[in-house]
Amino acid sequence: MINFLLKRLLYAFLILWGVITVVFFLFNILPGDPAKMMLGQRSDISTVESIRKELGLDKSKALQYVKYLNDLSPLSIHNNKNKESYFYLDSAKYKATPLINVTGENVLVAKMPYLRRSYQSKKQVSDIIAETLPNTFILAVVSILFASILGVFLGVIAAIKKDSLFDRASLFFSAFGMSLPSFFAAILIGWIFAFVLGDITGLNLTGNLYEIDDFGEGVHLQLKNLILPAFTLGIRPLAIVIQLSRNSMLDVLSQDYIRTAKAKGLPFKRIIWKHALKNSLSPVITAISGWFASLMAGVVFIEYIFGWKGLGFVIVDSLNKYDFPVIIGCVLTISVLFIIINTLVDILYGIFDPRVRIS
Repeated sequence: MINFLLKRLLYAFLILWGVITVVFFLFNILPGDPAKMMLGQRSDISTVESIRKELGLDKSKALQYVKYLNDLSPLSIHNNKNKESYFYLDSAKYKATPLINVTGENVLVAKMPYLRRSYQSKKQVSDIIAETLPNTFILAVVSILFASILGVFLGVIAAIKKDSLFDRASLFFSAFGMSLPSFFAAILIGWIFAFVLGDITGLNLTGNLYEIDDFGEGVHLQLKNLILPAFTLGIRPLAIVIQLSRNSMLDVLSQDYIRTAKAKGLPFKRIIWKHALKNSLSPVITAISGWFASLMAGVVFIEYIFGWKGLGFVIVDSLNKYDFPVIIGCVLTISVLFIIINTLVDILYGIFDPRVRIS
């Protein structure tokens, strides 16, 4: 079991390192000078060179990469004496706790990962993420709950009524939902329920979880703004869960212990909800755990179309402004969440199913 855990953690670390490497070099080969982006069009040469030096853009890409890895690592080595050093431990950037001296000027510190500052707002990227990540998390949780509860219910009904009109309709919806692009679904659903039927539904195309009233007197919770983006984001996992629940339930209903329960005269509802459902949920839970991680990464277009101020909205807005530190920070945050969730799922598989540890 220990070897299994260490192997999964090593895989997670290697994947994270690979993501960091790809993202760093991808955004560092794009055209454009970050110093000029920060200063605007009226910048002079001396000021641009000063900003480039401050950002370390005058260094080689290899040294910038090492510096970026050092900034992201919770354990890193910094120079705590020479302010001219490229690895200087600047208290304005790093919230660090010195651990041990490595050399005369270098010290090993424990710190929070430093994601740099936004080129546009000058705010720390970690602060921007802290402000927007809860909105994305709430949207993803509501979407997966909607997909899980409704999907299991509809899948079970479809299995019970196999080959009926309801069963065929559920199969059609599953195929349609899995093939429907998220950005197209967002536009279509927003147009129907916010524009065409807006007077009936009372829903808005854009809106956030908290909104300031017209007179600026307070902030109010607007749960109705969550309905359209959560429904749109939940369509694809809903289609998957319906299909998996149906197939798994049909497989369980063909087992010998179900036939034995029927032969004993147990009520059909009791057989379904007490015996069959519990044993048919294993593949569904597997899909739900994987889809939750995917939802965290799939909110970009949906948040932007519905004006939901989460990580996806920030990513698109930063792309329009070429605000690379914010883009990189948001992408890395989503990647870390994805890796953590999938690693935890793998570990749980190994705990509950010994066969997984052999692979």
